[in-house]
Amino acid sequence: MTAERGTDDTTTGRCLCGDVTYAFTGPASSSYYCHCETCRRQCSAPVTAFVNVPRRNFRFTGTAPAAFQSSPGIKRLFCGRSGSPFAYDGDWDEEEIHLYLGTLDDPSAIVPDQHVFEGERLAWFDTTDDTPRYAGSSLTGSPTHYGPRQ
Repeated sequence: MTAERGTDDTTTGRCLCGDVTYAFTGPASSSYYCHCETCRRQCSAPVTAFVNVPRRNFRFTGTAPAAFQSSPGIKRLFCGRSGSPFAYDGDWDEEEIHLYLGTLDDPSAIVPDQHVFEGERLAWFDTTDDTPRYAGSSLTGSPTHYGPRQ
């Protein structure tokens, strides 16, 4: 994972219309592709990409986001005006917030370093990177393989 930041070490992001904005300082903890059905449905995309940020370094700087509880203890944060999804916020993770990588002002600054919920990946979609692939969460097991399916 790489990131370029200004001299003040602040990374910023926003929704489509710019109402909901955020900033975090310091490095991200991790970044990953998620293939789960819930993320796909929220974003209407075959895969999503996240960057995890320590909550202690994160703040909203614009309008407060709206939230949808997609399952018990899990909120999906989005802009109430443009509808842009921008975060997954689980009660189980008190330390981090999971931001959609595409909401960063410079999304090319951070490269995902793993795939999670590969077991739910759409059969017609794959990537060519050599990163580890986990059938479910990377917190609950070892990678099933590295790189694209063979």
